[in-house]
Amino acid sequence: MSAFPNLQPRLFDAPARRLLGQRLVMSREHDRTPELWRAFMPRRRDIEQAVGTDLFAVTQYPPAYFAAYSPSTAFCKWAAVEVPAGTAVPADMEALTVPAGRYAIFDYQGSSLDTRIFQAIFTEWLPASGVLLDNSRPHLEVLGPGYRNADPNSEEEIWLPIRPL
Repeated sequence: MSAFPNLQPRLFDAPARRLLGQRLVMSREHDRTPELWRAFMPRRRDIEQAVGTDLFAVTQYPPAYFAAYSPSTAFCKWAAVEVPAGTAVPADMEALTVPAGRYAIFDYQGSSLDTRIFQAIFTEWLPASGVLLDNSRPHLEVLGPGYRNADPNSEEEIWLPIRPL
């Protein structure tokens, strides 16, 4: 039985958005996420004109990442905030445009260290969903005001890029 029996996402056609932040290449085997956020958080105030207060954890997977999964396969992870087009890019940061497209948005409450939600999404919800993973767009985690990192009461949105069968 699933640890997440009510795994029902909202479907949303998201517009393109521009993000500014920092990125690192890593793998599941050599996860550098804490290093990425430790570097980004003190610098986020250098970004002018942030849209709202949400933080974005963005993952860009190579095209065949899920077809031939290995914990040692590298991917790119970003720590970022949303900005309007034309916002200046501070030194040692980069811009990322997330293309428009449909997302399945899962509301998650629990520790960011507990990966069972992702296992449930990929092994239970996705195969039964009638949609395919859209490997051409990044995966997002929107860290809003309820986000508390490793706290079991933390809240975030997990945005899975999808497309029709």
